[in-house]
Amino acid sequence: MARKYYLTATMPDGYVKRIGPTNAPFTHYWRIVAILADGKTEVFWGHTKSLADAKRKKAAAADASKQRKWQSHAFEIAELEKSFD
Repeated sequence: MARKYYLTATMPDGYVKRIGPTNAPFTHYWRIVAILADGKTEVFWGHTKSLADAKRKKAAAADASKQRKWQSHAFEIAELEKSFD
């Protein structure tokens, strides 16, 4: 059985997301911070197995923004760091 580890992403604003324990081959974490039509903020996030997969989420975020009539949104990607503690 593969040894489990933790994955940590640090976003540009200092937010830290820790995932695990896992042995999934995730490499990147993505986050959408959306300002909804009513002014409230909602956060959507996930992780992917490649930077290319994470970048594809950006187009989906733009489509979601239009469909859901968000006032605005920010899309960010961070590389995941692996640790065994």
